[in-house]
Amino acid sequence: MIPIHLDPKYARIALIGRSELTVRRLAWLRAGRAEPDVWSDDPIAELAESAAGSLQLGLPGANLIASYHAIWIADLEPDVAAGLAGLARAAGVLVNVEDVLAYCDFHTPAVERRGLLTLSAGTGGASPAAARVARAQLARAFPPIWAQALAEISAAREALRATGAGPSVVAADARTRLAAFGLLAE
Repeated sequence: MIPIHLDPKYARIALIGRSELTVRRLAWLRAGRAEPDVWSDDPIAELAESAAGSLQLGLPGANLIASYHAIWIADLEPDVAAGLAGLARAAGVLVNVEDVLAYCDFHTPAVERRGLLTLSAGTGGASPAAARVARAQLARAFPPIWAQALAEISAAREALRATGAGPSVVAADARTRLAAFGLLAE
């Protein structure tokens, strides 16, 4: 597996599904600052409400699928999910079909957020339960104060870079600030 963090500002994302799992995946995507297009041919009331203005009734065809960079598919019948995944792959679009490894070009990790810090644990689909346990351990290892520390470090980095400071100065400043927060492992 190759871990990456996808910036939704630069990627067109779709979510396709009908039920509770789609609602949970939508919340997960939004927690990462994504506002995906949501496609459903038969949305439950909670999905229709939570997707609101981004809900497209129906399932996307090949041309629409080709317009995305990444697609998550949840809680559809296996043959429907396989057909959509096939269209995505044929168009060179990354696809993830929840709980069907054969149709996953990428896997959705368990995520813990501390402001701008995103910590993720993934098992390549081998065991989502194990990934959740690892995420819980990350949550204990990285207390909530990391959010404040990273916000301060980010602002300081921007100010230092504006003065022409090089990478070594910026890195040293970050280490000093982490130490001041009691977060620098010795």
